[in-house]
Amino acid sequence: MAEIVVMGAGLSGTLMAYELVPQLMAGDRITLVSQGPTYHFVPSNPWVAIGWRQREAIEIDLEKVMRRKDIRLMTQGVRKVHPGENRIELADDSSISYDYLVIATGPDLAFDEIPGLGPRGHTQSICHIDHAVEAKAAFDRFVERPGPIIVGAVQGASCFGPAYEFLFILETELRRRRIRDRVPMTFVTSEPYIGHLGLDGVGDTKGLLESEMRERHIKWITNARVKTVEAGKMDVEELDEAGAVRKSHELPFAFSMMLPAFRGVPAVRGIEGLTNPRGFILVDKYQRNPAFPNVFAIGVCIAIPPVGPTPVPVGVPKTGFMIESMVTASALNIGALLKGREAKAQPTWNAVCLADFGDSGVAFLAQPQIPPRNVNWSSKGEWVHYAKVAFEKYFLHKIRKGESEPFYERLLLEKLDIQKIKEVKEPA
Repeated sequence: MAEIVVMGAGLSGTLMAYELVPQLMAGDRITLVSQGPTYHFVPSNPWVAIGWRQREAIEIDLEKVMRRKDIRLMTQGVRKVHPGENRIELADDSSISYDYLVIATGPDLAFDEIPGLGPRGHTQSICHIDHAVEAKAAFDRFVERPGPIIVGAVQGASCFGPAYEFLFILETELRRRRIRDRVPMTFVTSEPYIGHLGLDGVGDTKGLLESEMRERHIKWITNARVKTVEAGKMDVEELDEAGAVRKSHELPFAFSMMLPAFRGVPAVRGIEGLTNPRGFILVDKYQRNPAFPNVFAIGVCIAIPPVGPTPVPVGVPKTGFMIESMVTASALNIGALLKGREAKAQPTWNAVCLADFGDSGVAFLAQPQIPPRNVNWSSKGEWVHYAKVAFEKYFLHKIRKGESEPFYERLLLEKLDIQKIKEVKEPA
C-alpha cells in the first residue's frame, strides 16, 4: 500500500496524476497537491493578454476531474519538502508522508532579480493567467495612448517561444486596430542570435524569425542584459561575444512584456542533493533524483545544463512534447517500482513547438531537443496558427475528460495534416 504524491498541478503534474492511475496496485493512493483548485492552460496566455481569449475559457475545475479519477486533491500548496523524512509540509502547517514523490511545480519567476521588472514593477508577464489578465488591462490603457513597445526575455530566461509568440500576436492585433504605424517595436533578448530559443536554433529558426521581424518592421537587440526598468524606460546593455559591454541602450516604452529568469520554487531551493544552486531538481536518465531515489521530477522544474556558453546566460526550455515523455517515463518507472521491478523507462526529450503569430506562425521539431540531432526541422505558415488553435481545443478537452493521450505524438503521426487541423474552427 503506497502513498504517491504529485506536487504541482500544471501541465506536467496533472498529466502525471492521470498516467499514474493505471499503474496503481490495490490500496495505493495518489495525492495531487496544488495551489488552488484550478488548472489553466498556459500556452493560451498570450491570447488572453490581448483579449483573444477570456480567462474562463482556458480554466478547468480540478476538483471535479480528480474526484472522478479517485485522486485526492489538496489545494493548500507546499511550504517545504523534507526528502530525508519522506514528507512534504503544506502551507497550512499540515504534512503528508509519501512513499514516492513527483515534483512537478514548474518554476519560480525571478522578477526580483532585475529592479523594476514584472507585474509589480513596470513590465507585464504572460507566465501566469493572473499576469495575462493584468497585461490585458495594461494593453487596453496602451491603445488609448499608443507608443513604443518592448517585448523579450531577460538574462537567465529559459523560455523564449512565448516571447516571440506574444511579439507577433501583439503586432497582428495592432495592425487589426489600425494603430501599428504609431507603435515602434523592439525585441530585447538574452539569446546570442534571433531564433536561438535556448536550443542553439532548430532548423532555420534564425532565418525564419529574422525574416518575420524585418517584414513587420520590428527591431531587435540580442546578447542583451537588462539592468533596470523604470516607468517608461528600460536600461539595456548589449554584450559582445567576449561578454564585454558593446553598447548601452536607454529604451523608451509605453508597454512592455518581458519574460523573467526561472529558478526553483522556495519549497525545494537549498536542499542538498535535491537541487542545483538555482533550485532546479537534479534527475538521472529515469527522471529520479540521485540522492533521494524515491523522488522523481518532471517538467520545467528539472535541471538541464545549457547547450553551450553564451555571452549572456541562456537556459534550456522544457517544451510540451519533452514534458509528455518525462511524464510517461516517470509513471512507468513508479509503476515498475510498485510491482517490485526496476525502473527502466527513459524519456525521449524531443521538442515540438507551435509558435502562433496570430495570422501565421513558426513550427519546429528537434529530435532530440539538445543538439546534435537526428531531426532538425522548422517551417512557417498560416497552418501553424490553425494547429495552435487545434492544440488548445484538443488539450483542454483531454484535461476535462481526465485523459492523457500525448497530443504532440499524435500531431507527429498525422504529420501536421493541415486539412484535419483546419477543421477545428477558432472560437468567436
